Order: sequence, then structure tokens, then C-alpha cells
Amino acid sequence: MPLMFEVRVEASFSAAHFLQDYHGKCERLHGHNYKVYAHVRGSRLDKGGMLLDFSELKKLLRAVCDELDHRNLNDFDCFRQNPSAERIAMYIAGEISSRMPALHKNGRADGAAFLYAVDVFETDTSRARFYPE
Repeated sequence: MPLMFEVRVEASFSAAHFLQDYHGKCERLHGHNYKVYAHVRGSRLDKGGMLLDFSELKKLLRAVCDELDHRNLNDFDCFRQNPSAERIAMYIAGEISSRMPALHKNGRADGAAFLYAVDVFETDTSRARFYPE
């Protein structure tokens, strides 16, 4: 079994949203203090013994979260009026992959680092995870 390493960084943001196609209290405008984890995996370490520089990934994740911070997520076309935690995780994964293309290809045969998953917590006990392809 080949070696596999994983690193994780986290960031947070606060935002409002409502779920248009939901029947219950979440169909009304409300807010969350979201916590986001970005997981990177790979089997090849650099000369310094690192899979990836934490600070580089953290800076990128924070930049994406800053764009969502203190916004009404329903104003973003990409969420199609239903900014669920699942869609937010998918959006963040896409933004990370587009801004750091070296992480884009999941399951790389060369052992290089790849974005494995993005977790979005709406609360401490409610999380959605997206696995990029």
C-alpha cells in the first residue's frame, strides 16, 4: 500500500441565505457562521518533507471565504437561489482548483498533492462534504 499524506487547513465566514425550494424554517432568510476545511492528499513530499505549504493553501482558502463573508449567498448566481452547504462546498472546491491548478487532478498517479475534499459546517454538528473529481 503506497504512502498517503493528508493536510487540512480551515477558514471561516459569516453569511446569510435562504433555501428557496425548502419548506421549513430555512426557507426564511437567516445566517450562519460557517467553518470550512480544505483537505489535500498526496503521496509525494517535497525536499522539505512537506506535501504542501500550509500557508499557501490557507491563504487561498481565506481569500475564497472572504469573498463570501457578510454576504447574502442567494445573490450569487452559482447557487441558483439555493445556497445549501453542499453547493457552498462545491463552489469553494472549484474556486480553490481554479486558483491553484496544480491541486485540480484528483487521484494523481504521480503522487502529487490534490484537493481531496472540502467540508462546510453550518453548525458544529452539521457538515456537508464535497469531493472534487
